[in-house]
Amino acid sequence: MPRTAGHFTIRPRMKFSLAVYSAPHSAQAAASALRFARALLHEGHELYRVFFYCDGVHIGSSLSTPPQDELDLLAGWQALQQQHQLDLVVCIAAAQRRGVLSDSEANRLEKPAANLAPGFELAGLGQLADAVAQSDRLITFGG
Repeated sequence: MPRTAGHFTIRPRMKFSLAVYSAPHSAQAAASALRFARALLHEGHELYRVFFYCDGVHIGSSLSTPPQDELDLLAGWQALQQQHQLDLVVCIAAAQRRGVLSDSEANRLEKPAANLAPGFELAGLGQLADAVAQSDRLITFGG
């Protein structure tokens, strides 16, 4: 509940985590997640973790090249990550199924190349469970 101090409203700072399930350009949910993240950080809240799951793992692919007139979600998340040192986690199992690989996974699986973008890391569902436990709110986008 907001408190007031003189003419100012003091809102409690909350810790959020986001789960993004939608592919980058197949639905509005992926773009909404980025806009929501920017807004909550602007309002002074904490963003504990962003977990990309299901088709949302494609957001972490360095091969994504949207047309010039469309929002570049990869660049948007990378810029936000650099500004706020965000924890951008891509589900390793979902990523592997969809061909999004880190250098170490590409080597382990004997694939010719990796495409996980800088600023993103691969991890398991335990990181989503940790985000739920550590955050005041988990907001999901897509599904």
